[in-house]
Amino acid sequence: MKIIVPATSANIGPGFDSVGVALSRYLTIEVLEESDKWVIEHDLEFVPKDERNLLIKTALKVCKDLQPHRLKMDSDVPLARGLGSSSSVIVAGIELANQLGNLKLSNEEKLKFATVFEGHPDNVAPAIFGNLVIASYVNKEVSAIVTDFPDVAFLAFIPNYQLRTSDSRGVLPNQLSYKKAVAASSIANVAIAALMKGDMLTAGKAIESDIFHEQFRQKLVQEFYPIKQLAKEVGAYATYLSGAGPTVMTLLPHNKLDEMVTKLQEKNFDGQICPLRVDTRGIFVQK
Repeated sequence: MKIIVPATSANIGPGFDSVGVALSRYLTIEVLEESDKWVIEHDLEFVPKDERNLLIKTALKVCKDLQPHRLKMDSDVPLARGLGSSSSVIVAGIELANQLGNLKLSNEEKLKFATVFEGHPDNVAPAIFGNLVIASYVNKEVSAIVTDFPDVAFLAFIPNYQLRTSDSRGVLPNQLSYKKAVAASSIANVAIAALMKGDMLTAGKAIESDIFHEQFRQKLVQEFYPIKQLAKEVGAYATYLSGAGPTVMTLLPHNKLDEMVTKLQEKNFDGQICPLRVDTRGIFVQK
């Protein structure tokens, strides 16, 4: 059995802690034979290979009496880069418990578990459902709307350095004024409405107008402004920090993708340039 979970790109400008999209990089967990203890085979440095692994810790929170197995973990979702690496593991852990414990969880039940474990739904929701998901988590109640993302090209620049979410959150203000909070909320509302309508010109402007978090975090990612300038020259819809960063995501018309890739390659930034597509399936179990 294989459990396959997509990467995710969250926030998407003003959709702070509530908006995310599933993308075409994947975490794969292969469930092998039963064992007397949990063993996870992988090539990731500093990541536990036993029951201390987040995957197993999550599964045992859902169902404490699971039979240990030998597992193989393979991921092309880079750690601490703003593409939902920890969320993909949490979602995979819930599904591992679901399968081994024969729990028959619905996607909505999986989302409740994942949101409690992660603290907010922006990454875990699209990892479960696929597509674009707008979600909230208030008073221990989670709500989610799944919809299609407009037909655009995604281009990720993934720097060769990590930016931990805790560090990225450390630069955020403790509060916003009432006036600024209303403005930030209105920008987010327009961004979501435009995305759902497929109006990428309006959506792009709103995505780049966020005042919840990006203006504070951009200084942590030295490549952000040069990439944003290149994107404007090419005719992209928007450039934003994926999740907590440092991945910089650009949304473009498909016929502008190759030009943007070429211009970005000429900059010789230290990182990967990755065209991506929307994953419409979400978590998938292959038996």
